[in-house]
Amino acid sequence: MYTIIGADQKEYGPISFDQVKQWIAQGRADAATLVRAEGASDWKPLGVFPEFAASFSQSAEKPPVIGAIPPEQLTAEVLARDYRLDVGQCLSRAWQLLTRDFWPIIGVSALALVILGASGAAYVSLLVTGPVLGGLFCYYLKKIRGESAELADSFSGFTLAFLPLFLGHLVSALLIGVGLVFCILPGIYLAVVWQMALPLIIDQRMEFWPALEVSRKVIHERFSEFLWFAIAMTLINLLGVLILFVGIFVTFPLTMIALAYAYEDIFRAPTSTPAQPK
Repeated sequence: MYTIIGADQKEYGPISFDQVKQWIAQGRADAATLVRAEGASDWKPLGVFPEFAASFSQSAEKPPVIGAIPPEQLTAEVLARDYRLDVGQCLSRAWQLLTRDFWPIIGVSALALVILGASGAAYVSLLVTGPVLGGLFCYYLKKIRGESAELADSFSGFTLAFLPLFLGHLVSALLIGVGLVFCILPGIYLAVVWQMALPLIIDQRMEFWPALEVSRKVIHERFSEFLWFAIAMTLINLLGVLILFVGIFVTFPLTMIALAYAYEDIFRAPTSTPAQPK
């Protein structure tokens, strides 16, 4: 049996030999993951354990498994952590990232806004909005994680998950619209609880309906916090429009990055590779 230090600096275990191998295969543990074997007093990197050498050689031959955790399990893990949404922290970190890498982020975001603005026909807008926003989330999440983010990443929604992103946006837009027309409150509810659907689709490679359900179940537990978050994001973007409209080229990426930080805080911990404690 083994105990592992996770990315959230918490201990997980005792877990079996087979469970550790499964986490390695899923990309949830690597050679640097700190582990303590049963009966031992010291923590060691997982890579020094000879019993797992074959698992690392096998995992190196395969591409990382994305979305290895089933949607139901991901939901359960997030809810079990009793997460909190800190709107101020999300906005503060988003502003720091934006100002630190201002022109590349502004350029990519402006291009996305131009594409969305140019798709004036309703059917064109419905076709491209989901993939465009999904690609932006991919780009922003790479920036947040310190990974190399290129212009091509902002178009990855068209290459990696076009159909789920298209359907996710289409179905959510239609149902939110119906809710707003016939009874305003259901539309507002759906607009709030489905905020994480597109990031889940592009980051976890989920199908559109499981992503909508995971987003709904997780956000429902903190609905009031996400409602205020949505209101704050709307007001910030409205301010951007009022500032000669050009302000939207700053407020749009700011609010999108803030949402990406919220996603990272809520969903990344259960699926990220465990890291050494500070």
